[in-house]
Amino acid sequence: MAKFDLTPKMGQYLDRHLVFPLLEFLSAKGIYNETELLKAKLDILSKTNMIDYAIDIRKQLYPDDEIPDDLKQRRSHVVSQLQELQQEVEPILTVITDEEVMKNMESMRDSKTLINFLSKDYKFEIEMIDSLHKLAKYRYECGNYSVSTSYLYFCLLVLPPNDKNYLSVLWGKFASEILYQNWDSALEDLNKLREYIDSNPNQFSGNSLQLLQQRTWLIHWSLFVFFNHALGRELIIELFLYRPHYLNAIQTMCPHILRYLATAVIINRGRRSALKDLVKVIQQESYTYRDPITEFLEHLYVNFDFDGARQKLHECQTVLLNDFFLISCLDEFVENARLMIFETFCRIHQCISIGMLAEKLNMNPDEAECWIVNLIRNARLDAKIDSKLGHVVMGAQPLSPYQQLIEKIDSLSVRSETLCGLIDRKLRARTDIRWGNQDF
Repeated sequence: MAKFDLTPKMGQYLDRHLVFPLLEFLSAKGIYNETELLKAKLDILSKTNMIDYAIDIRKQLYPDDEIPDDLKQRRSHVVSQLQELQQEVEPILTVITDEEVMKNMESMRDSKTLINFLSKDYKFEIEMIDSLHKLAKYRYECGNYSVSTSYLYFCLLVLPPNDKNYLSVLWGKFASEILYQNWDSALEDLNKLREYIDSNPNQFSGNSLQLLQQRTWLIHWSLFVFFNHALGRELIIELFLYRPHYLNAIQTMCPHILRYLATAVIINRGRRSALKDLVKVIQQESYTYRDPITEFLEHLYVNFDFDGARQKLHECQTVLLNDFFLISCLDEFVENARLMIFETFCRIHQCISIGMLAEKLNMNPDEAECWIVNLIRNARLDAKIDSKLGHVVMGAQPLSPYQQLIEKIDSLSVRSETLCGLIDRKLRARTDIRWGNQDF
């Protein structure tokens, strides 16, 4: 199973605190050696202020050894440093704990008005925001994510978007909300980050590589939200597949994200129109990334290899069962994948043996017959079951002109955006070459 584990790839684009839940999950699954995982946790913890956690892990690794003096000294240093930072921003901490004042602040849209209000009544100085930002980061490194969230929220209220710390505050609050599992606020922060990155490319000094890295990080961090929020399975398709900048980032930097995009499309029955666009992307990237989930779609919609799709579906169950983000989707995935096999098979054949269909769906014949009956009843398919002969007889199911038009418009929209992106890249390349020639 380790060959399908994406944690080593994902960890490159995640904050170290966001890696901990993945390591805890791997530890529970027993995919890797427990000692190696404990060493990895201890290595990550050495770069944080979670000293007590580091001591616990060290005890598990070396039960006979005493706690090193440097860890004890570092713990006392962290506590004293925390107290110093809190004293520097005492006026702000007083404001944060006052709900009425915070409500008044939220109603003030202009940061200058807000700063004047705080300076007049609460001895506030703008330099304190830098100290509060440091305190929020220090709290975050200690694992106090809920406290860090409230501090960073205050920073966002006061700071203008062009401030040097604004982007850092956005990232910090997003990470804190994820780790605190406040998914509604995390989704809001995700949208704010995306809008800021997309609408302020000049903030990255015109460096397209840095802009690409920002989008790649956002793609990975967003997985925590998309697979925990109720709207996630819809929003992940919109962001990853239908926003050209992010699709380009996936194809350029992290094609392994196609696993999560493919899963979202499979479990989302309302977005079957996205299958065509997704399969095209999977085919384009098949030389850089493949796994049972992407191969399942290729077998089913490119090769029409139903035996291959059935085998891959079995492997997909193992992959989902051992993936931190996808394990909660296992039952839905299997149900919808079987439905896709059934629908595709029915488009090709008019009369189908229930026994043969059961084999392709990894089910026994009785179970398959009950499943098909419920499917016909719930989905109102034009089909009948002949129980004596053990056949499913399909009726004609022509696609409505309205649905054909929608699918063509969706396809043309994606092609247009892709062509616009290619033209922009070529124009930029020509401009760079022209300027480069002038420099020399």
